[in-house]
Amino acid sequence: MIVAKSARFFFPKLDRSESTFLGDYLRRETVGGTIALIAAAIAVAWANSPISDAYTAFQDFQLGPLDMKHWAADGALTLFFFVAGLELKREFVVGSLRKPVDAAVPVVAAICGVAVPAAIYLAINASYDGGDLGGWAIPAATDIAFALAVLAVVGSHLPTPLRAFLLTLAVVDDLIVIVIIAIFFTSSLALLPLAISGLAFVAWALMQHFRVHLPIAYIVVALVAWWFMHESGIHATIAGVVLGLLTRVKPDETESHSPAERLEHKLSPLSAGVAVPFFALLSAGVAFGGGAELVSDPVVVGVVLGLVVGKPLGVFLGAFVVTRVTRAELNKELYWRDIVGVAVVAGVGFTVSLLVAELSFTGDTREAAKAAVLVGSLISAAVGALILGHRDRFHFTP
Repeated sequence: MIVAKSARFFFPKLDRSESTFLGDYLRRETVGGTIALIAAAIAVAWANSPISDAYTAFQDFQLGPLDMKHWAADGALTLFFFVAGLELKREFVVGSLRKPVDAAVPVVAAICGVAVPAAIYLAINASYDGGDLGGWAIPAATDIAFALAVLAVVGSHLPTPLRAFLLTLAVVDDLIVIVIIAIFFTSSLALLPLAISGLAFVAWALMQHFRVHLPIAYIVVALVAWWFMHESGIHATIAGVVLGLLTRVKPDETESHSPAERLEHKLSPLSAGVAVPFFALLSAGVAFGGGAELVSDPVVVGVVLGLVVGKPLGVFLGAFVVTRVTRAELNKELYWRDIVGVAVVAGVGFTVSLLVAELSFTGDTREAAKAAVLVGSLISAAVGALILGHRDRFHFTP
């Protein structure tokens, strides 16, 4: 009896109402971003503490076929990208990307928001003797979760179309960066594992088509697709995106919600509350040192300026130009000053930028690039919050 009571104490079973409350709580945009930020802060503090060796040992701890660092980057982030894939599919089929005329402004803004930071990074590193051009994709990414969290914290009275603009922008941005990861960060390709992963994708699509409702079947197929994608040499997170894009988003007449809606509802709390914070804990632990050398490092300068200057410049100019040379228009409820705020917030790279930094470099250069991602993302979040906070008061009408 004592053992039973102890087990109940350490592993309490949530009733349905508690479970629903926890899931709804983790679905809040501000909560997921806060948890990941806390995890990143713990990682940085741990990596710069007297017990930093324990942090390195934790990263390198082997658990089954992968160490903890790779479980975070290749495993946990696959869930994050699966949810992103579901969002992408939904936006393409029934959402804001369904009509080209409605999507034109944020789509072009996203494309320019990827190109300009990359160009700034390349220009800076090409002008330095010790520059490294390999990190050009690092400042190109926008973190959906953190960007929306900033908007949710400071923009309670901002118009709804502004959130839709940022969401569309971030979704297209993620799609571009996913393609970049698949093309530019695949050093070698093993065809047999890739073929097996492809067969798993076909199986997933067929199960969706024939309305298979066996969760265990989908779990097995997803694991096969993920592992063999990893073994093929292509980054494993691509499997999550593909599976998300293959999931049905239109409900049948007998369904109240589509499979994509149900999966996104169930998995968003795990992605926001577990997967992304776990990745942040394992990847954000940068040992800050070097002082002036770090500040003058062309990789650091390129990443920070790419996020803080390049992102807002690219997003704003892309949106502005497309409304001047085509029939596309800015939503009637939005002002160009609102777009400036969103463009600055788009410089919050964090999760995806950290992943690209991991893939781009090794050793001290990788640590410097990750430090630059953290600094650039924090600056973008702070400046964006100030701008949007001011606009929030402007839109508020008591």
